[in-house]
Amino acid sequence: MTREELIKKTNAFMKKLPSDKLSEVYDFVEYLFSKNENRIIAEGLKKLSSGSEALYFLNDKEEDIYTVCDVKEEYK
Repeated sequence: MTREELIKKTNAFMKKLPSDKLSEVYDFVEYLFSKNENRIIAEGLKKLSSGSEALYFLNDKEEDIYTVCDVKEEYK
């Protein structure tokens, strides 16, 4: 079934629904739309952050600059 056919059939069903049920259909469609939007945004952010070098410093394996000898007071 094509997209246009689905839209026409859905509209035909919705015209037969009472107002309260039509409101439920609208809420569900709105939920589906926002869910899809959120997925698109999340994928975009993931793509942007994976190409960024902003957090590469976390992968550096530098030696610790402090040792136990630097501790002046030990808490127990």
